[in-house]
Amino acid sequence: MKHSIFYLFLFFFVSCEAQNSSEENSFNGRILPENVCRVVKDGGTERPFTGEFWDHKAEGIYICVACDNPLFSSENKYKSGSGWPSYYDVLNEGKVKKVDDLSFGMRRIEIQCAECEGHLGHLFNDGPQPTGMRYCVNSASLKFIPKNQ
Repeated sequence: MKHSIFYLFLFFFVSCEAQNSSEENSFNGRILPENVCRVVKDGGTERPFTGEFWDHKAEGIYICVACDNPLFSSENKYKSGSGWPSYYDVLNEGKVKKVDDLSFGMRRIEIQCAECEGHLGHLFNDGPQPTGMRYCVNSASLKFIPKNQ
């Protein structure tokens, strides 16, 4: 009987931990890897030159990892030297939301997915023409769809 109670308690404890873990790593109804959740849900930033797409050159579109909203085209991607994927424009107007970010004692513009409000990165005014803008995006917030798919 003692063993039964112990195993019942152990099962309950492990079940609760598993549930909490998946809830912590979910965003917009999707279970996401911890590093992705840290970016899109918590507003984190991946280290430069470590993300999957910082030096990605294939043709296609980049969509939101949390809701599949089409965000950026490879046609607008350029090598900024920052270590993060950089785009001088969005795929279509209204796909990316701009929000004032006053964190860390700085004034910046955060960019979010307009559909799910997942954190993408930041917008800077040091990009190339024709816009002069740099959408500096975390790879963890993106999925890539090749042109021929």
